[in-house]
Amino acid sequence: MRLWSISPKYLDSKGLVALWREGLLAKKVLLGKTNGYKNHPQLFRFLRYRRPLDAINSYLTYVFEEAKKRDYRFRKDKITAMEMRSIIPVKKGQIEYEFKHLKNKLLVRDKSAYEKCLLVRKIEPNPVFKIVHGGIEPWEKIA
Repeated sequence: MRLWSISPKYLDSKGLVALWREGLLAKKVLLGKTNGYKNHPQLFRFLRYRRPLDAINSYLTYVFEEAKKRDYRFRKDKITAMEMRSIIPVKKGQIEYEFKHLKNKLLVRDKSAYEKCLLVRKIEPNPVFKIVHGGIEPWEKIA
């Protein structure tokens, strides 16, 4: 499961669809509707927020909005749409690590998306995150 900290606008079609599915799985975990992934490290940042379901719904709202821009048919009824900004801290090093990780994936599977990423000068997070000083998050599994 990868719940990208970077903006979903950087993801290619495969990445965006995978993020939607994995985000919905994360929501199920937070609702207690599945036995798996309960201790997944990427969920901790949502669990630390005082209202984890609001946080994941907001996160998924931004993913949904990106999908809508691309004319994808994601089901909005799967989430409670809300737009909360900068509620969860994420370290600058994590954002940089994820962007590099994404570029490595895109180099193999979507050259056009890769080339667009090469033009990015300031990496934006999913708007639910607020960038703070620091390196890679301790829960990240470094490839």
